[in-house]
Amino acid sequence: MDNIRLTPATAKVLKELLDDIQTRHYGREIMQATGLKSGSLYPILARLERQGVIKSEKEEIDASEMGRPARRYYKVTGEGARAARLALAELHEITRVTEKGPGLRPGLTT
Repeated sequence: MDNIRLTPATAKVLKELLDDIQTRHYGREIMQATGLKSGSLYPILARLERQGVIKSEKEEIDASEMGRPARRYYKVTGEGARAARLALAELHEITRVTEKGPGLRPGLTT
């Protein structure tokens, strides 16, 4: 699995998906939870799926009977969960605020 390119928006998406890794999430639900627009969210989901961090499956429904289009559900893979947690932890370490100031690690000076 490639390293996850962790932008602030990608971090939001991963955090949302990791909050309940047993649940399948669909786009609109992720948009509402993260505040991202579809034009930002879906490219992130596509990239994460290409990297093997998440997998998706299309809902099998009769759209006319349900009165809505079929949803695409996203779920973090086992290896993806490990990689995402590691990437988020590294991001947190890099950006955490210390007594020296934002983004500095203990022992480093400006």
